[in-house]
Amino acid sequence: MSPESRAREEICRIGESLYRRGYTVGSAGNISARLDDGFLITPTDACLGFLDPAALAKLDAQGRQVSGARASKTILLHRAVYDARPGTGGIVHTHSTSLVALSLRPDVNRNDVLPPITPYFVMKVGHVPLIPYRRPGDPEVADLVLAQAARVRAVLLERLGPLVWHDTVSAACFALEELEETAKLWLMLRDAPPPPLSEAQIDDIRRTFKVDY
Repeated sequence: MSPESRAREEICRIGESLYRRGYTVGSAGNISARLDDGFLITPTDACLGFLDPAALAKLDAQGRQVSGARASKTILLHRAVYDARPGTGGIVHTHSTSLVALSLRPDVNRNDVLPPITPYFVMKVGHVPLIPYRRPGDPEVADLVLAQAARVRAVLLERLGPLVWHDTVSAACFALEELEETAKLWLMLRDAPPPPLSEAQIDDIRRTFKVDY
């Protein structure tokens, strides 16, 4: 199987997994992957639970569509991340319930939406800034994310949900899952919020697991 065929299968497998577990509903969300000669991205208004590998949109390195169904309107946003983070191989965006809810809270920390309350959040996700609301597909969102992308692995789009990037689509999905579960915990405990990990505990995680936080 060619690298492109594997990428197509991975996008569809991850999309179905996220959909079946309720991380996304209807036609919300999108997934992309970097190829040697361009990009793959889910089609506009596609349901992630029922993707067809052959129908995924393929774009060349300049962002021009060359095959497949019409590309998701968020392709400009995805390309901004790929340009800012050359090592990125996959990007996942969902409208995950807990994270959208978190983005709507008036007391959310817009510079860093979640405190480091678990070690795996520190290891797998890191700092997550909130991107101010813009309508879906607004090209200005790409500029807002680009300003943050070099220093983080994920952002939270206000009223829309997380955008997470990593070496592969699968790795981006795993980080997104960790981010959503941390948001769920934080919202569950909002009446008695737990203290974050101490700086000494975070330093221990940094040294032991070689993570940047």
